[in-house]
Amino acid sequence: MNLSSFNPIDSLSSDVAQLLEQLPNSQHRQLIAQTLATIVRLANSEIDRLDWKILSASLADMERGLELFHTYRHVRKVTIFGSARTLPEAPEYQIAVDFARCVTKLGFMVMTGGGGGIMQAGNEGAGKENSFGLNIQLPFEQEANPFIEGDRKLIHFKYFFTRKLFLLRESDAVALFPGGFGTQDEAFECMTLSQTGKFGPVPLVLIDRPGGCYWHDWSAYIDKNLRKTGLVSKDDSSLYTITDNLEVACNAITDFYQVYHSSRYVKEKLVIRLKTELSDEQIEQLNTDFSDILVEGRIEKSIALPQEAQDETAELPRLVLYFNQRDLGRLYQAIATINQMGKPTPEAAHPELK
Repeated sequence: MNLSSFNPIDSLSSDVAQLLEQLPNSQHRQLIAQTLATIVRLANSEIDRLDWKILSASLADMERGLELFHTYRHVRKVTIFGSARTLPEAPEYQIAVDFARCVTKLGFMVMTGGGGGIMQAGNEGAGKENSFGLNIQLPFEQEANPFIEGDRKLIHFKYFFTRKLFLLRESDAVALFPGGFGTQDEAFECMTLSQTGKFGPVPLVLIDRPGGCYWHDWSAYIDKNLRKTGLVSKDDSSLYTITDNLEVACNAITDFYQVYHSSRYVKEKLVIRLKTELSDEQIEQLNTDFSDILVEGRIEKSIALPQEAQDETAELPRLVLYFNQRDLGRLYQAIATINQMGKPTPEAAHPELK
């Protein structure tokens, strides 16, 4: 190609024309059309050059993330957060290595921010084959750690918000180790998104070094200044597990997916997909114990709803309920109860599988 004669506008026109020609046969044609319509409306607005640069860079970040993770969409992943300053000789570093090694042996993959400290420990424990690194471009350049550097599963994001979107969107569990402002930000954002139903349900595990008090002191602050004053619900502590024990940390994740598979909303109904069907007696018990989280009706067994016909989980049994979308701590308690109720099955023996 003669680059001197290359016209990006002509190339764009050709690409758009080809896309529009294929659109009627695309499975996602309505969503693609909505996205294109948004771009067209913005193009006719008065937004500034900086606005376009932000939009363009954000879409480029998302393009990289979506293309990478599509290949691994059927494998559950655990995101590890923690201090970038933790040294390899620190006990927090070693338990992070051991934790990452433990969950990968159970079949999970590990995601980190790709940098040093606890992020490096996570990639070290998981190994390159089972690791993702979602690094951030900073003025002082956060280099990727040697355990993920050069791997095709390392992505460099321009923006923190697109990076965090993928660290949470692709995650089926979150493990938080001691850290500074960044780790506290990630911890509170995970709690906020879980509490408001914008993330999960997924297990959140707050892990300390053996005998450490970092998260227990954090929890004491939450209890004194938030829970006792009514600023958060008394049930919100059910959103997370605090431990300094590696076995407890790993079990908190695998137990979460023993019977529970995933969930979604279909209009006003919360649909909970299960790996094994519960008995009628168990459904009655759920209705007795958790009637307070229902807006109306009862918790009922169901097959896939018509809106889920194309869903890859269409064959799984379901529970359907009109959840009040407010008491998320209680919903996590209900999921824990469901996991205790279900009988062992070949599917339940593989909590890492989506």
